Amino acid sequence: MKTISPKDLNNLQLQTLLQTAIAPRPIALASTVDKNGTVNLSPFSFFNLFSSNPPVVIFSPARRVRDNTTKHTLQNVLEVPEVVIGIVNFNIVQQISLASTEYEKDVNEFVKSGLTMKYADLVKPKLIEECPVNLECRVLEVKQLGTEGGAGNLVICEIIKIHVREEYMNEEGNLDQKKLDLVARLGGNWYSRNNETNLFEVPKPLVTKGIGFDQLPDVIKYSKVFTGNDLGMLANVEELPTGGYTGDETIHSEAQQLLLESKIEEAWSRLVL
Repeated sequence: MKTISPKDLNNLQLQTLLQTAIAPRPIALASTVDKNGTVNLSPFSFFNLFSSNPPVVIFSPARRVRDNTTKHTLQNVLEVPEVVIGIVNFNIVQQISLASTEYEKDVNEFVKSGLTMKYADLVKPKLIEECPVNLECRVLEVKQLGTEGGAGNLVICEIIKIHVREEYMNEEGNLDQKKLDLVARLGGNWYSRNNETNLFEVPKPLVTKGIGFDQLPDVIKYSKVFTGNDLGMLANVEELPTGGYTGDETIHSEAQQLLLESKIEEAWSRLVL
């Protein structure tokens, strides 16, 4: 394994390495205004949810690596501590990329990107009509992490109102993960898309306690067929089925196919002698 000290890389090299390794990252489309009411719209992939009670999200407009300047978004939230965060999906990803262009301060990125402004209920910045979800936020704090190029500025926001487009909801009135078709940032120019072709579920062991790897029979644990993911699924049962267990690799392959279909009980039944 190659070991790297951050101090041995220049700012651009370190940024490239980290943005490629720490991914995918959700995208916050931040709508802000300055004290004169000038509108700004810009996407940020240093963004996530950090609390649901109170509901808090954080995004980070970092200082530019190349010249250590700051973004209009950061300047705006320091003047008017409010922001609307739009969630980004595949339908608007190209428009979002266009909004990231470094236009002059008096240029409205809504107009440049073809996105639609709507009045918010509780804050001055505008909603983004095309986003599947809009979060009206009050800025609680802006925490500066440094003064050199690449340094982040954590904009800590409390969500005070949520707007959801109804076409992205299911019959139960909840957001439908498959309908959302969210996108995320990777390294360089790369993005990822989360739709029905690549979504999958992993049961959370919250109520039940999986037996764990250490309790798996050796013929299963040391199989040449099963991957770590396969064994993780087999170890996420509350108790082993009774009986002996086969080491036959052909049967292991058959069980593996069942695991690919999330049929854990059937896979165990195949492995029991």
